[in-house]
Amino acid sequence: MAKRASSKEETKTTNPAPAKTSPEWNEYVMGFFTEEELIDGKPLVAGLRRIAELLIGEIISSRPINIYFQDDPRSPIGKVTVMYEVQFQTNDKVKIYADVADVWAGNTDDMFAVHAPATASTKAEARALRKALQIRTVAAEELTTKDVHKYLSETEPTQDSTRIDKNQITLIDTQCKKMDIDVIKFINSGKDEYPSIYSVPKEKAVQMIKSLTNKKNSNKIEPEIKGYKEGWNE
Repeated sequence: MAKRASSKEETKTTNPAPAKTSPEWNEYVMGFFTEEELIDGKPLVAGLRRIAELLIGEIISSRPINIYFQDDPRSPIGKVTVMYEVQFQTNDKVKIYADVADVWAGNTDDMFAVHAPATASTKAEARALRKALQIRTVAAEELTTKDVHKYLSETEPTQDSTRIDKNQITLIDTQCKKMDIDVIKFINSGKDEYPSIYSVPKEKAVQMIKSLTNKKNSNKIEPEIKGYKEGWNE
């Protein structure tokens, strides 16, 4: 016996749905997910599958159609790219959606990166389902806790010559510690904002070091950037 739809789903599916091109469509679709199908507001692939079948049609095929393995000097596991396809039966026709995703050591948490083909497949499936549902949010499985900028800056020999280097980071940290300056507040005290010190361009880092030298010589430090924090770079 088929599982009975929840009262929430019955209400939503019996009421007129907004057009897929309307601004309300994304919120409409997201309203179908249960709390168990979301992590910090991002849908899990299992939830995407369920909602896709509810709103689009029966999934009659869901599979990776191409897997590419590539050596990458930045990554001990190399890079794996997967193209994934999902087919839906809708009335008398089949709708096909596909997308790709790649996995390497810099964009995937270690516990999943060691299973690169399977992880890339899950990410690509999520993208295909999101495309089918026409929603804006990313899936939970597509996210990583890694700071990609940090990973790239610490990877040799392919370190980006336009990005801040290790010596500059060490110098900024040392100077800030001596002057009791919050490193993150300092690097974001100008007109530009950076999610981490590893996304600071090399030329900007040069200017930051000069600024620290001037502050040291003049002994003028803005109160809002005071307060060095140990472990700021962990």
